Order: sequence, then structure tokens, then C-alpha cells
Amino acid sequence: MNRKTFYVLGVVALLLSMVLSACAPQAPATTEAPPAEPTKAPTKPPEPTKAPTKPPEPTATTAPVATEAPTQAPPSYDGLKYEAPNCDYGGLLKSIEAVDELTVKFTFCVPDPAFPVKAAFSAFQIYPAEYLEKTGGGGDLVDKPIGTGPFMLEAWNRGENVILKRFDDYWGDKAKAATAIFRWSQEAPQKLLELQAGTVDGIDNVAPDDIETVQNDSNLQLTPRDPFNVFYVGMNNTFAPFDNEKVRQAIAMGIDRQRIVDTFYPPGSSAADQFLPEGLLARPKDSKWYDFDPEAAKALLAEAGYPDGFETTISYRNVFRGYLPEPPVVAQDIAAQLEENLGIKAKLVEMESGSYIDATTAGTVEGLFLLGWTGDYPDPTNFYDYHFGSGASPRFGNTWEDITSKLSEAAQLGDEEARRAIYTEVNDLLKQHVPMIPIAHGASAAAYLATVEGAHASPLGNESLEVMDVPGQDTFTFMQNAEPIGLYCADESDGESLRVCEQINESLLAYTVGGVEVIPSLATEYTPNENATEWTFKLREGVKFHDGSTLDANDVVKSWDVQWDAADPLHVGRVGDFSYFSGLFGGFLNAPAP
Repeated sequence: MNRKTFYVLGVVALLLSMVLSACAPQAPATTEAPPAEPTKAPTKPPEPTKAPTKPPEPTATTAPVATEAPTQAPPSYDGLKYEAPNCDYGGLLKSIEAVDELTVKFTFCVPDPAFPVKAAFSAFQIYPAEYLEKTGGGGDLVDKPIGTGPFMLEAWNRGENVILKRFDDYWGDKAKAATAIFRWSQEAPQKLLELQAGTVDGIDNVAPDDIETVQNDSNLQLTPRDPFNVFYVGMNNTFAPFDNEKVRQAIAMGIDRQRIVDTFYPPGSSAADQFLPEGLLARPKDSKWYDFDPEAAKALLAEAGYPDGFETTISYRNVFRGYLPEPPVVAQDIAAQLEENLGIKAKLVEMESGSYIDATTAGTVEGLFLLGWTGDYPDPTNFYDYHFGSGASPRFGNTWEDITSKLSEAAQLGDEEARRAIYTEVNDLLKQHVPMIPIAHGASAAAYLATVEGAHASPLGNESLEVMDVPGQDTFTFMQNAEPIGLYCADESDGESLRVCEQINESLLAYTVGGVEVIPSLATEYTPNENATEWTFKLREGVKFHDGSTLDANDVVKSWDVQWDAADPLHVGRVGDFSYFSGLFGGFLNAPAP
């Protein structure tokens, strides 16, 4: 029997069955509604569909098979929730909850009006929850991150380069260059020579003496960067003689900050009169640091019991940063000033970049140390709370309760002038306690080949390589100041690491390219309650991770919890500091007793 004959017989049989059904007695009416069609809630957003490359193959049809009506409601989304039993642990965060597949709610113990600008920062990027589990919170997570960004990691060749490939399933505008390469050098002249030779397409932090050279070269373009930073000399108050407040005050009076700026910094830089740079909301207007007064400084040092000075060290890393050009020569000048003005003999100690950041963050550097800070977002909490708040790392030793309480009070206020008044008090307390000496706010610049489109320098130091390219060229190469320390940036504070992370991973929100305005990213919108103790984020639908998995609310909750909860087995990272989280959110849940 052929298919056509089979088909005709089938139709005849179907018609006959319909006639017989019509003649059969009808069942009595029922008062109950028929069972609903079975539905199943997806556990992740639907996969984005792609147009087929060829017509689908024909498939044979089969008669539907009757199934038993469902007797249970469809399963709801199994969202994660982490919650502190109370707020006595000392931090700001109360709970994080996946409300549904694409909704995350953060609840705080106190108002946090600055939460959106924090949530846009790269320390709070989102990772696949499964990958966090697979890596155990460290290992490959540090060396081989998986994110949602416009580039995905292809290779990190230690000591040479980081190679990124365009992520073709990126939810936003695709990267212009198919490949982006990071290289690095601590020598500013080498960076410029490579740019002039065309072996790189852009460089960071042009040396002050080379700015005019770039400006006069028609083959190059200079992109200035505003001085959204501070360079400081730090001291740890748990080590003698820096446990004596008068010693710290004397050193503050004995360093000529203007001399350092005039000698080593490019135009547009300024001697610091406070820790906060220009451009921050609620920045104090009237604060003033100690005047340079070597005679008063020497007298104060004698009162502290050191009339002839003492011996110490000045530690630094030889990494050119916007806040500190040419660290070795600046260190030499500070050492010369201390000996000339105060009789303090300081030995210079150069440390490897990663070891230096780890040691200063852990508070194990006993002498003076040179460090700085480039703003991550335009709010004083980024500078003040991270360095001097209740959750700050021990880089300066023990915190001061009069400072931490003021910072906590200011962070809960939405009124700019009310915050400014408190921050003015904070500046006075910093001047009294002197955990560090603010030296300079440094102007800087990046430089690019004249043919580069989309060239820019960000005040945050987070240049977006996906918008830059050289027409007709598949690869874009950027030379920064040092090799990344790690690429799990929840546990990094080094700008050279953060810049690379920002090409690979994304946070709930973002900053405009080359700017500081907060814009949507993995979240399309966010809503606070009336007093800013609850923040609800709606996630973008269909966002893909580089491993092919799809973003959902549980990925967000887990990415945040592994930082927040010190008892989470994934609270590992590279060294386990997670200093941004503790600094900006007051401390960890389940932190071990000191």
C-alpha cells in the first residue's frame, strides 16, 4: 500500500468516527472548569533565536498522544536569598534576594543613597554562579574569568600580554576590533617609542616631559585626563614611631607639596589641600591642609621625643600612575626633604607591584609608603569610606571612631550640603590624626595614533577598548603601566587589573564611556524605596555569558554574596581581601574575630 492510499483511508476513517460521535448520547454537563493547559516556568531567560542557515529538514507527523492533566501548579523560580540575622555584624547590607528570574532586591540596614554609583563599579561585576562554584571561588576565576562583556579572554601570557577576542553574542554594540591586546611597560619613554613606531595603537600616562612631543606630532593624538585622583604618603599607626600623632603631624608639616608638583607633575596638576579631588559631590570647599613649615615641624618632632629625627623606610612600586609620575624620583625627593627638614633618614624600598599592593592593603608595611587613588565613581564614599571607614583595610593601622562615625552618618544622607558639612569635619579630623599626607592631584593623559577612531581617556582610568579601532585593522593594542595582578576584580584594587577586567566582565550598571555618569548595563532599570534602604534592579533579558549560559538573578545574588559573606566557601579570590566590599559596605557578614 502506498502513502497516498494510506492517507485516503485514514481520512475516511476519521470522517466515519466523527459521524458516530455525533450520534452517540451526550455526557451530562459538569460545573467544574476543565483542567488548565500545563505550563512550565523557565529557570532562565529564553535563548535568543538565530535565523537558520538552511531550511529545516521535513519531519514526519504523528498523531498526538493523550496525556493526563496536571494536578500541581507549575514550579516557581527557585531564587537565592542571603540575609543577615540582624544588623549587629556592623555592615550596611541586610539581604540580597532573587525576587524572580530577572529581578534582584538589595536591602540595607541604613539608607545608602550612593548605591547605584557603587553598583556600577567593576569590583561588583557579575559571574555565572555555576562558574563560581566550579572554580571554588579562586584558581581559574582569577586567571580565566568568564563574563558578559564585549570581549572574552583568549590568553593571558604572563609577562607579555593579555589577548582578548570579540564576543559575538554580546548583548550591546559589538566591539569594533576583532582582537584587543593589552601590553605594559613601567618606562614612559618606551611606551612613547612603541607608539611612534606603530607597534601599539594607544598608551596610558604620557610622561610630563613627553606631552609636548605628542602634541607636536601629526601622527599622534593626545587625550587629556582630568586629575580625579590623589597621591599620598601613608603611615601605619600600629608601628613606632608612627604610633605617635605628633610624629605624623610633624611629617605633614615637613614636606613641601608644591615643590613636588612643580618639579614632577604635568600642567593641570595641583598640590592637595585635602584628600578629595575636584569633581566630587559634597566636596568640602573650605578645607586646608598644613602649610609647609619645617621649623614648626622640627619643634613638634622634638616634642614627640625625636629631636634628632629617626631612621625609617619609604616603600613604593615603580608603576607610573596618573596620581604619581616617576615614583623613584618622587621617592628620592621626599627622602631628601625629610632628612633636610626633620633629620629623618629614609631608606628607599622598591617592591614588586602585586606584592606591594597586597602588603599595603594588609597593613604590613612598617615605614612610610607612597600610594594614591584614582576615583572609581564620583562620590566621596569612594575615597573616604574605602580608606578611612569602619570596613577599611588596615593599611593605615587602626581606624578612628570619630572619623568612622562621621562617615557613616554622611553616607546615609541624600542632601549634598548636609553631607558637605560632615565631610568638612572629617577633613579636620584627618588633619588631626594624619593617617596619610595628601600630596597632589595629578593631571595625566593617554596618547593614540592619529588614525585611531574612538580614542579617549577616562577620568576613572577605565578606557573602553570596544569603541576604539584603526580602520582596516583587526587588532587594537593598548599599552598600560603594569601587568594585571589578577583578573577576578572583586578581589583587586589595582587600576591596571581593573582596566582589563572591565573589558571582560560587567556590573549591574556602568559609567558612560570616558565619563562618570551612571547608565544601565546588565540591569535596565533600578528603583529605590522612599528612604533608600531597598534597591530593586530589573535585569536585561537574554544576556549571554562567554560560556554560553544565560544571565539570571541567581548569578547576581551569588556574585555579591561570595564577597559579602566571609563564611561562604567561595569567599576566596586571589588573596581574599575583597577590600572594596568591606570598604564601601562597612564590613563582611560572618567575619572572623580579629
